[in-house]
Amino acid sequence: MMQNLIQFWVYGTFPAALLLLVLFPAFLSAESLPLGLIYLQIPFYLLHQVEEHASGRFGRFVNQTFGHGKEILTPTAIFWINVPGVWGISLTSFLLACFLHPGFGLIPVYGSLLNGLTHLLAWLRWRQPNPGLFTALFLFLPLGGLTLWSLSRQPEVTLGFHLLGIFLALLIHLALVLYFIHRFRQPRGSKIAIHG
Repeated sequence: MMQNLIQFWVYGTFPAALLLLVLFPAFLSAESLPLGLIYLQIPFYLLHQVEEHASGRFGRFVNQTFGHGKEILTPTAIFWINVPGVWGISLTSFLLACFLHPGFGLIPVYGSLLNGLTHLLAWLRWRQPNPGLFTALFLFLPLGGLTLWSLSRQPEVTLGFHLLGIFLALLIHLALVLYFIHRFRQPRGSKIAIHG
């Protein structure tokens, strides 16, 4: 069961994203625009994951581009990074924004913006599309910019929340880069905890 979940998790993200998008008008009618935009980060990220990970595209891209053919990003690592990681951060940030303070919604916003910029820079660097590029450009960057603008107009969203969002986005991406470096330096065939 767990192996199937690790291998096929991405195929549930498309219908889940559609469900969340269909629920958006009902949600927006009862809430504020900034919270609605924070909510949209979740289904947009799910759509991004479909483009990025269906058929193992992102894992192959990372392993060929950064690993030079060595498997530095396994299906197991992809699952744990995306399902408990991305989904967990997005959901927790949204709930904190709803029930504690809207400034917590900046965490997934800055994460999406940084992810979008990373895809854009990779495209410029290697002069070829990368898995997730189109949703990063046409969903993450416009929605992230609009949400950032909307939340910045709220007087209660202080500089501290922006710094928290930027710090966590950078920390998460740095952790992924360090993980890739660590995996690249591992001898072939050696196993570490997150290896699949």
